[in-house]
Amino acid sequence: MNYVEETYDIVIVGAGHAGCEAALAAARLGFETILFTVSMDSVALMPCNPNIGGSSKGHLVREIDALGGEMGKNIDKTYIQSKMLNVSKGPAVHSLRAQADKGEYTKEMRRTLQREPHLTLRQQEVTELLVEMAGEICHPEPTEEASPVILSEAKDPMTKSGDSSAEGLRMTGKRIVGVRTCSGAVYHAKAVVLCTGVYLKARCIYGDTISYTGPNGLSAANHLSDSMADAGIGIRRFKTGTPPRIDRKSIDFSKTIEQKGDEKIVPFSFENRAEDIAREQISCWLTYTNEETHQIIRENIDRSPLYSGVIQGTGPRYCPSIEDKIMKFPNKERHQLFIEPEGEFTDEMYLDGMPSSLPEDVQYRMVHSVPGLEHAKIVRNAYAIEYDCISATELRPSLEFKEVEGLFAAGQINGSSGYEEAGAQGLIAGINAARKLQGKEPVVLSRSDGYIGVLIDDLVTKETKEPYRMMTSRAEYRLLLRQDNADLRLTPIGYEIGLISEERYQKFLAKKQMIESEIARLESTPIGASKETQVFLDAHGSAPLHTGVTLADLLRRPEFTYESLAPLDPKRAGKTVAGATGDPMDGATGDPMDEMSVDVPADVAEQINISIKYEGYIKRQKQQVEHFLKMENKRIPEDMDYGQVKNLRKEARQKLEAVRPESIGQASRISGVSPADVSQIMLYLRY
Repeated sequence: MNYVEETYDIVIVGAGHAGCEAALAAARLGFETILFTVSMDSVALMPCNPNIGGSSKGHLVREIDALGGEMGKNIDKTYIQSKMLNVSKGPAVHSLRAQADKGEYTKEMRRTLQREPHLTLRQQEVTELLVEMAGEICHPEPTEEASPVILSEAKDPMTKSGDSSAEGLRMTGKRIVGVRTCSGAVYHAKAVVLCTGVYLKARCIYGDTISYTGPNGLSAANHLSDSMADAGIGIRRFKTGTPPRIDRKSIDFSKTIEQKGDEKIVPFSFENRAEDIAREQISCWLTYTNEETHQIIRENIDRSPLYSGVIQGTGPRYCPSIEDKIMKFPNKERHQLFIEPEGEFTDEMYLDGMPSSLPEDVQYRMVHSVPGLEHAKIVRNAYAIEYDCISATELRPSLEFKEVEGLFAAGQINGSSGYEEAGAQGLIAGINAARKLQGKEPVVLSRSDGYIGVLIDDLVTKETKEPYRMMTSRAEYRLLLRQDNADLRLTPIGYEIGLISEERYQKFLAKKQMIESEIARLESTPIGASKETQVFLDAHGSAPLHTGVTLADLLRRPEFTYESLAPLDPKRAGKTVAGATGDPMDGATGDPMDEMSVDVPADVAEQINISIKYEGYIKRQKQQVEHFLKMENKRIPEDMDYGQVKNLRKEARQKLEAVRPESIGQASRISGVSPADVSQIMLYLRY
C-alpha cells in the first residue's frame, strides 16, 4: 500500500493556543517542525470567551511574552478593548485583560505561523502515535560498549509487529518516533507535543441535542485517544461550556450599562509601546439576571444534561454553567452578564456569564428574561462540550511523559482550562521538546519564578479532578510574581533559551539598569525640612518633616508616588514622561546617574514605586523563597524505592509512587503526603 512518509524534528498535534506557542518555539529554535490541525479555521481559535488575559491570566500572557512567546504580541495587534483589572487593589493582583477581535486574532496568528521559516502548517487529523520500545543488549562478557536496540510496535508504517523476546535484551522504556494521520501518512519525528485541546472524542450537547463534533461544528478527533491508551496513557473525561451568541441588532442597549476600555493603554508585550498600539476601542455592556431568569432555569433543571446524567465529564468549578450557579447559590438575587462583541466586523455578541447546556427553547426564554435582551435573537446556541484528556501527574515538570520518552503534552489535554493556561504550557513544552533534541536540560520554572511555574507544578503534582483554572490565590509569592515585572523575572531565561533577540535583551538590560540606578539615587538624595518642602507636604495632606529624610523615605508614604514627588527632585523637575513605555533609553542622555532619571518611562516609574513602597513585604517574601528553594534543591532519585522508607503511610507511598516527585519540595505539595511523611523521606535520604 502506498502512503506519504516524511521526517521532521518535532511534530505538534493541534493548533490551538498551546499548539501555536509550542510550534513557534520549536521552529524558532531551529528545528524543522510540523503543526497539525483538524481545520485551518481552528488555528488559535477562541471557541469560548473572545478575550485574552484577566485576573491571573494576564500574568501568564506577560510571562509568555517575557520568555519569547507570541500570545501577547498577537492580542496587541488584534484587541478591540483593553482594561486593567483590580486597580483599586495592590499591584500583586493587577491584571491586564483585552477584548479580542476573535476572527482577526486567528488570522494574525496563522499569518505568523506561515511566515516562520522552519514551520510547516498541515490540515490533517493525527490518529496514531508511533511508539517504540527501547532496550539494550546485555552480553555476559562484552567486548565493546553495548549498542542500543530498538523494538518497534510498528516496524512497517502500515502494520504492527515486533519481537520483544530477543535473548539478552533488557527493556528500558518507550519512546515516541512519530505519528500517523487518518490518511495513513507517516511523519517520523524525534519529539511529539500533544496539544489537542477539547477535540479528543468531543461531543457538543444542549438539551437532547448531541453532535459529535469539536467546538463551532469543527471535526472531532475520534481516534487518537485509543492510540494514547495503547501507549499506556490514562484517559479521563472533562467538560466545559459556552454561552449563547446573540445578534447585536436585537439588543436594547438603553437597559444595559456601558463598559468602556481604559484611556491609558498598557500593552501585553514588553516590546510594544502604548502609542504604537493605540486605537479606538469598542464598548462592552453589563446587565443582570433576575428572579424570572432563575425561575425559568429551576423549572427546567430536569431537562439540563448536567442534571439528567447525559453529561459524564467533570466541569470547571470556577466557570460554572448558569444552571449550576442558580442551583448552588439559591439566595443570590442576580448574576452579572457581560455583553461582549466578538469582533469589529460582526454583529455576534458573546453573553459572558451565561454558559449553559439547557435546551434551545429554555435558552430563548432565559435570555429574553434579561433586561435589554427581551427581543434578542440567538445566533448560536449555548452548549456544553465533553472531551478526553489526561491526568498531568503522568508528566514530568518539563511536560514530557514519564513513560514515553520524547512525548510531551500541553494545554487542555492536561486538564487545564483557558487560552492563557494553554499558551503557557505550549510554550514550555515546545521549548523542552527542542532542548531535548539539543541535549540540554529542560526549562522548569519553579513556583517562585512565575505563574507558569505555579500552573505546571499544580498540574503535574496535584491530582486535578476538574478543569484547572489559574488564580492569583494559587501563587504563594504573588507580590514577587507581578505582571508588571514579568520581563525582569523571565527575560534572561528567554534569552538563554534563544527566543529573545540580542536587540531586545540589550533594551531589557538598559531598563533594568535604569530602575536600579534611580532607586539608588532616591535612597541617597536628601530632602531637608525647608519651608518649601513643608508647604509641598501640607498641600498633599502629608505630615511635616521634623528632620531630614531621603526622597525614598517620602515615596514610602502612601500619599506619594514617584511622579508626584518630581517637584521636590532637582534632577527631574517634573519631567517624567507620563504614559511612555518601551525603550527605557528614550530621552535619556549622558551619565545614567545624572540624566537617565530626567525622562523616565512609565513602566520604569512603576517599578520604582512598587520596589520602594513594598520594600519590606518584598524582602519578607524573598526570605520565604530562599527557604522554599532549599526544599526544591533537595533532589529525590528518579528510581527511589519508597517501599524502603520506614514509617511511611500507605496512602503517602501510593501517591509518591504515582507522582514520582523530583524534589522534597514537590513531594511536600502532593495531596495525601503529610509533613511527617516528608520528614521520613528526608531521614531516609539523609537530608
